[in-house]
Amino acid sequence: MTREKSRPSSEPDGLLRAPRRHAGGARREASERVLLRADGFETHGWTLNVSRGGVRAIVEDALTQGVEYQIVVGDEEQVQPRRASVVWLQDESDGQIVGLKYLDGDDGSIPPKDG
Repeated sequence: MTREKSRPSSEPDGLLRAPRRHAGGARREASERVLLRADGFETHGWTLNVSRGGVRAIVEDALTQGVEYQIVVGDEEQVQPRRASVVWLQDESDGQIVGLKYLDGDDGSIPPKDG
């Protein structure tokens, strides 16, 4: 009986990578205008990818974790705003890259699939 050699890990010894969450459904790359609003605040940006559960976007002005935003992806005239909160953020020299989770689903996080 031959034992298979284990593959070398790129992780340091003793550290395990956390499993990725896929609760928001499949992500797809996107490049649509995004508008975010909160009380006394408004900023614009572009989506990087979207899923049923949320959006990853780059925005011009800094968002704040813990604040609820109204988000519009696409044409503001044709799309209803959705409630979203910042899950993570990464400051960049020209803005922020942010992960936003929709808050208007049946369970508070994931809206039902279209159609």
